[in-house]
Amino acid sequence: MSQAAVPHAYEIKSASLPLVSFLLKNPDTSVLQADMARRLGATPDFFDNDPVVIDLSVLEDPHHALDLPSVCLMLRTYRMLPVAVRGANEYQLAQASQAGLFEARDLSIQPPAATRVETVVQEVIREVEVVREVPTGSGSAMVIDKPVRSGQHVYAKGRDLIVLAMVNPGAEIMADGHIHVYAPLRGKAIAGARGDEQARIFTSSLEAELISIAGTYRTSDTPLPPEVAGKPAQISLHGDKLVMQAL
Repeated sequence: MSQAAVPHAYEIKSASLPLVSFLLKNPDTSVLQADMARRLGATPDFFDNDPVVIDLSVLEDPHHALDLPSVCLMLRTYRMLPVAVRGANEYQLAQASQAGLFEARDLSIQPPAATRVETVVQEVIREVEVVREVPTGSGSAMVIDKPVRSGQHVYAKGRDLIVLAMVNPGAEIMADGHIHVYAPLRGKAIAGARGDEQARIFTSSLEAELISIAGTYRTSDTPLPPEVAGKPAQISLHGDKLVMQAL
């Protein structure tokens, strides 16, 4: 058999993969370790070896001797897999190279503009509390049958979220799939949290502080249209625009 006729053992293709951005605000690793333990210690399975970009662009003191390998170790402790770094100076890039991280130059944060739909930048680390989950048998959706109080966070990872009671102001519900709220939605609702643009939000009374699908969001700073405000509605994403329809 000629060399040309031998089938290739591999192919190289471009790929678009979702990455979690870990926005580091304090270079002190002892402070970081304490904060991660406080906020993630009760939910060690919140992440599932998700690939992470360490973002150093907002550090108050970029010349601080950051111990980047220690930061990577902390992330791995909480099942995050650091793969890249952005916003790093020359010293930090040298550390990143030693830690096996590449420089993600193309991951830039665009400034807000009134003429475009803004993309919400969520803090990845959040406290998560499941109020009361009702077994569904199929495991296809998380069902919550108690009100979600102010300050509570509920996350349906890898599935839809169904809430049978009120989502109060100051509460946050999030799902990788659809969100259904069979009661007033007065807090924050984030559907398609990992980039699913087909996800939707349904509620029997739309009064939300924030609605978001796949990163595109709208806050209560912009009043809801009268045809959906306080009424049954669904929200979907069309291009870069959230579309609200009365039900």
